[in-house]
Amino acid sequence: MTKRLYLSHLLDSQTPTYGNRNQFVCERRSAIAKGDVANDSHIETTVHIGTHIDMPYHFFEEGQTIEDFDSDFFAFNRVHFLSFTPQERVIHQELIDQLEPIEEKASIELLIIKTGICHQRTTPYFWEENYGFAPEVAHYLRTHFPKVRVIGFDSISVSSFAHRMVGREAHRAFLDPSHPILLIEDMDLCLLQASSQIKHLTVAPLRIAQCDGLPCTIIAEIA
Repeated sequence: MTKRLYLSHLLDSQTPTYGNRNQFVCERRSAIAKGDVANDSHIETTVHIGTHIDMPYHFFEEGQTIEDFDSDFFAFNRVHFLSFTPQERVIHQELIDQLEPIEEKASIELLIIKTGICHQRTTPYFWEENYGFAPEVAHYLRTHFPKVRVIGFDSISVSSFAHRMVGREAHRAFLDPSHPILLIEDMDLCLLQASSQIKHLTVAPLRIAQCDGLPCTIIAEIA
């Protein structure tokens, strides 16, 4: 039986951010309860918050933005989901070891990785000790998974907060405009089990012109 799940978090004032630097603010500018004609809310936020997708423009002045990707780019029929607890804060060889046995590497379009840190999202540990990815992972994917155009995960960033210099290189490696692999950070994977199979997945980014990152809603069909 197939069911649909949101794999994206709600945005609210408690949403954690990388380095605990920003906060999502939603302010009611007019309210029916106060005698106004309608409720009207104003938001103030960084675009790199909650479940969001990094565009190449995030790290490259000439990098692509949402205008450079059509709607088909964000619909995925070949999704591979992995769930494992990394032993290292910067994920590298242990992920490659998980990917090597996959037989149909050439057909996969989207890779999703659950580290389990999503279960600690309400604690400082989530952003202080988050898992990141080594730049070499991007190079491996381009070589062995040529159709992968997005990688998503439950960590707050591809950059481990404890290893920020490596994280900057990882951003550049994945988002390289010549062959970008876009990054979906801070996915809600709490309800997925190791045996979960994703039949189809749609990413719906907030379409902001010339922007480096975009909050997004993600809906998946799970078997």
